[in-house]
Formats: sequence, structure tokens, C-alpha cells
Amino acid sequence: MPQEYTVKEALKMAIMAKKNLMDFYLEAARITDNENGKKVFARLAGEVCDNARKFYQYYTWQDLGSFDDLMGQPPKSDSVILAELRKALNKDMHERKARELALKEEESMEKTFLQAAKHIIDPQVRAIFNDVARDTRIHYEIIASEYSRTMGMVHESDMDTYVRE
Repeated sequence: MPQEYTVKEALKMAIMAKKNLMDFYLEAARITDNENGKKVFARLAGEVCDNARKFYQYYTWQDLGSFDDLMGQPPKSDSVILAELRKALNKDMHERKARELALKEEESMEKTFLQAAKHIIDPQVRAIFNDVARDTRIHYEIIASEYSRTMGMVHESDMDTYVRE
């Protein structure tokens, strides 16, 4: 059954989903003592914030306040992904585990927005949902590439060296 959202609702959902993911990464950076893990999470939080800004620039309504104020608000206390994070992480979080959690969250967000887009009638709203999913896929691929590198797997930049024709 089709679900209809207004452009305002779609943009707000996109912005808030990115805000929640940013909060996830910031909390992960705060929790871990491992410096490499902290750096990974902090960088991911910055990238997601930049992505949220892209959607915010099209949000012409005033109910969210300024972008900086919105992004600076504390995380929602009922955030499911933060609750999962707190269960999964510990003080010994390392870079590999950090990237694994990031991949899981990015993939989950992509699936959520792709699934929602299938049921949207308004082409503008569907495009917003698909844009969120596409940007999330790109971010996922960047994280996956870095994960491969840190795990000592063959990186795509080395593919010609290792693949025999």
C-alpha cells in the first residue's frame, strides 16, 4: 500500500536519519579508547554531517532551526541505534570492529530508504528517498574499501597487481 509523504516530511526524515547516524558515530568515538577507532568514528560522523547538510539546504521550513543548532542537539534518549551501539561497544573498540558496525548501520539505512521509496507516489519525495539511499551506498562503499585495506585484503587500487588474466 503506497505511503505518501510531503517533500517537507521526506527531507525532515532524511535529515533526522543522518543526524541519528552522526550521533551514533560520535557516541562510538566517545566510548572507545582505541585511537584508530576514535579517528574512524569521528571521520564518519563528519562525513554524515556533511551529507545531512546537503538535504538541509533544500529544507525551507523553520521548524528545525539552524543546521548547526540541530546537529548540536543531544542525541534522542530513545535512539535504537545508540542503544544497540552501547550494547556492542566496549572500551577496547578497535578500528576493525568500528568499521564493521559502520557498515551494518549504513546498510540498514540504505535498505530502509530504498524500501520506503518503493511505496512513494510523489516523484519528488521518491527522489529524496532514493538520494538518501544512494548517498548511503556510496558511504558504505567507502567504508568497505577502508575496511578491506585495514584487514590487509586486496584493495581495489591494487587489483591489477593481484589479478591474473
